[in-house]
Amino acid sequence: MSIILDTINSPKDLKALPVHKLYQLVREIRQRIINTVSKSGGHLASNLGVVELTIALHYVFNTPQDKIIWDVGHQCYTHKLLTGRRERFDTLRQAHGVSGFPKLEESPHDAFGTGHASTSISAALGMVEAMEHKKEQRHTIAVIGDGSLTGGMAFEALNHAGTLKRNLIVILNDNEMSISPNVGALSHYLSKIVTGQVYHKFKKEVECMLKGIPALGEQMIGAAYKVKEALKTLVVPVTMFDELGFEYIGPISGHEITELLDTFNAIKKLDGPILLHVLTKKGKGYLPAEKCSNLFHSAAPFDIESGAFCKKKGVASYTGCFSAALVKQGEEDNKIAAITAAMTEGTGLGKFAELFPDRFYDVGIAEQHAVTFSAGLALGGMKPVVAIYSTFLQRAFDQVLHDVCLQNLPITFALDRAGIVGQDGATHNGLFDFSYLRCLPNMVVMAPKDENELQDMLYTAINSPSPTSIRYPRGCAEGVTIADKPKLIEIGKAEALTKGADAVILAIGNRVYPALAAAAKLKKDNIHTTVVNARFVKPLDKKLIIQLAKDIGCLVTVEENNLQGGFGSAVLELLEQEGIYNVKARRIGIPDIFLDHAPPDQLRRKYGLDGPGIVKAVKKLLK
Repeated sequence: MSIILDTINSPKDLKALPVHKLYQLVREIRQRIINTVSKSGGHLASNLGVVELTIALHYVFNTPQDKIIWDVGHQCYTHKLLTGRRERFDTLRQAHGVSGFPKLEESPHDAFGTGHASTSISAALGMVEAMEHKKEQRHTIAVIGDGSLTGGMAFEALNHAGTLKRNLIVILNDNEMSISPNVGALSHYLSKIVTGQVYHKFKKEVECMLKGIPALGEQMIGAAYKVKEALKTLVVPVTMFDELGFEYIGPISGHEITELLDTFNAIKKLDGPILLHVLTKKGKGYLPAEKCSNLFHSAAPFDIESGAFCKKKGVASYTGCFSAALVKQGEEDNKIAAITAAMTEGTGLGKFAELFPDRFYDVGIAEQHAVTFSAGLALGGMKPVVAIYSTFLQRAFDQVLHDVCLQNLPITFALDRAGIVGQDGATHNGLFDFSYLRCLPNMVVMAPKDENELQDMLYTAINSPSPTSIRYPRGCAEGVTIADKPKLIEIGKAEALTKGADAVILAIGNRVYPALAAAAKLKKDNIHTTVVNARFVKPLDKKLIIQLAKDIGCLVTVEENNLQGGFGSAVLELLEQEGIYNVKARRIGIPDIFLDHAPPDQLRRKYGLDGPGIVKAVKKLLK
């Protein structure tokens, strides 16, 4: 039983506790998070690392009047437990349950909806400026990790904040990790900032000493202020945050409650932009997560005692199959380079990085840079493979358009977690890549029906003269045998898997096998369908689709993408362009909404994307 946590229904209850009780609350919250995530899955390591920090924030500041913006938001579990969602916390990431990320409609304490990195400072600064216009006196705090700070947007916001000089508090949660270990000059720079406290303590002691000198003390302080930067340089190098206009404080321990409380109470009284550097440990309090924080970043359900994950046996994941295919092709071609944005393990590039370190690049949480950097590699004669989650490539849309497609550069985009991701919700579902890539000239857009076709598509893309995207889903592959050697697929060539004269089911990617299951069920009902593995969203197999439309005249398209501008739209556009109007057509996909969090199969069933849903759509169309 959680003796203290069970009494916390709002931050007001938290503030009523004496400070010494907070240490027990820390232990109870960690255990509650571990117990819940072990059953539902979720972001464990990042949440265990910010328990003390979150408690201290809510103990000192007053939400929802004061605003706390969590960058990415995957570390907000303690925040949710303290702000009225404790009793429902066991519904974490389940349908109609507590979201794993901050969500405006879920609680007034969730000041900004997040899920992608590097947005918090921009949002916080906008809120501060709005408060300034309304003459409101509130505190606004952006909590950003050192991984998120590698994103260029964070520096754009820091630069703007330093210019505006508003009262903004930025807490840099430095755990030396994003999902993969942080890389780059910024990570090395942060590790060197370890004497900030020495400078600030020394400055205060000097001021107190000078004030004690009668008559001359204040004048001497004024003179000392003029040489402040010189003094600081002697004691500690001026940080880049100072240069950007922030008052830099720290680093301090993110696991010492009293130190956090004292610091927060002090910075509440300061004016202007403040950056507090806090050191935390990912996975704090649970040894398996401390040792392997990357594995427990977004964890599947696991056994608490052993730390072992409860995984399905026998079938590899699509990510694993992509990894094996890329390594195999990387051994054959030394021009192949792999690029990722702080997702080495998440995108399956760990083995490639180990075997070919001189051809592997983790650029940090910087998708825009990753794409344009790859454009430079391509112009230099390399064959870049950019492995990024579908939802994160959205952040680099202009770079894909301007720096890749406009110049028609041979770059392969491997889009993991495409389609319905599920429990991570709207910010992570990859439901738009068909739409936002199909509209770009020169871009080839394809999706495999299984892992063997993924290998072939990767080989085809790497050897294509044009930019090419391959999207594949999260989770287990189909379990088919993978050929020893990949083969080239003719660009724009679909394949008919069954023959039937009553209706055509045009399926793409991971919806091909459910389409085949639907065809088998329809056959038992004496409805005979032609199932087509479209393979390509762009270019479409015009010859095959036009012939089937003319011969059969009844088409159902199936895709795990939003219907607006997706695969089904492409098919209808083709028919319109060819002047084929006497066709009955139905598109199955995701409607014009953002999907909420729920198990993927439950969402597919809801929107008719499984076998029974396809059967229903065909029968309805035939009526």
